[in-house]
Amino acid sequence: MLKRNISLLIILTIILSMLAGCTVDKQVTEVTKDIEIEDMAGRAVLIPAKVDKAFATIPTGTILLYSLNPEKLLGWNYDLREGEKRFIDEKYHSLPNLGGAGKNAINVEEILKMNPAFLIMMEELDEGTISKAEELEEQTGKPVIFLDSDLHRLDEAYSILGKALGEEKRAEELAKYCKETVEDIEENSPKIKEEEKLRVYYAEGPSGLETEPSGSWHAEIIDLVGGINVAEVVIKGDKGKSEVSIEQLLKWNPDIIISWDDERGGYYSEIFKDPTWMDIKAVKNKDVYEIPNRPFNWFDRPPSVNRILGVKWLGNLLYPEVFDYNMKEEVKEFYQKFYHYQLSEEEIDDLLKNSTRH
Repeated sequence: MLKRNISLLIILTIILSMLAGCTVDKQVTEVTKDIEIEDMAGRAVLIPAKVDKAFATIPTGTILLYSLNPEKLLGWNYDLREGEKRFIDEKYHSLPNLGGAGKNAINVEEILKMNPAFLIMMEELDEGTISKAEELEEQTGKPVIFLDSDLHRLDEAYSILGKALGEEKRAEELAKYCKETVEDIEENSPKIKEEEKLRVYYAEGPSGLETEPSGSWHAEIIDLVGGINVAEVVIKGDKGKSEVSIEQLLKWNPDIIISWDDERGGYYSEIFKDPTWMDIKAVKNKDVYEIPNRPFNWFDRPPSVNRILGVKWLGNLLYPEVFDYNMKEEVKEFYQKFYHYQLSEEEIDDLLKNSTRH
């Protein structure tokens, strides 16, 4: 009888220990509500372990967040244009405009009412932008994750944001695509012989007489794919858009012109009609191309993952024998992978109709 009681006591002790362990585990789980993320400025940022919504302060970060998981997007930085809405699921059209694009500052009061888990600041990495991130944390009381907008570091940006959102697997897939694209371009661009390099003019603005020089991130893709940027102007910093005269453009005499589309307020449809442009080599040879702009510009503004498709597009446009991409297939894959959108053949043709050589 005594042995039986001792056995029962031992079993009871084991059960109580197990229950106590479960209680401790539960308490530890309840206490562990935050995780630490190291952002791309090397800052340790404490964020909630479970994230429902996040907000990016400018479109660069918003596009990255949208590509990872649009369900976690708190709002846009501006009112979506019709061309953008066409390739974005309708259920995200009504997300609020919370500012952060152009001269419109973010609406801190409205953002805090909607209580995002954290804020994303994706800009060029320097001391000034790091200070801005820290000031925003103080102003809002919300953690701020800083991501570098450098095209070569998009894979790192995805990895960090993926961890923060609990989207590691998807982030790994998108990071891999970005990294492999840039590596492929950099591996193949040295194959272009110096005498075969094409001279390119980037036409911005309503008259086409604004541009960006080599070395500016606005025109970085021209440099990356081995084009010669003809614009001999001073880099104007973040906003860019240096004004040039038609006389300068005639002197530069580019082989290729890439232009803002009409929807963006560009001069594309007028270039062939404008007699002052007729003596330019690119116009004479009908080598003037529209930069695709829906839902986000493939080339410039904002400097987010949208430019990864632009790298393939411009490389293939300038040097199809070196960058031998099937652009219809590339566009279809990119829109599905990054924009959660299945393009029809008609939509692919429409996107590329003024943007590729025929």
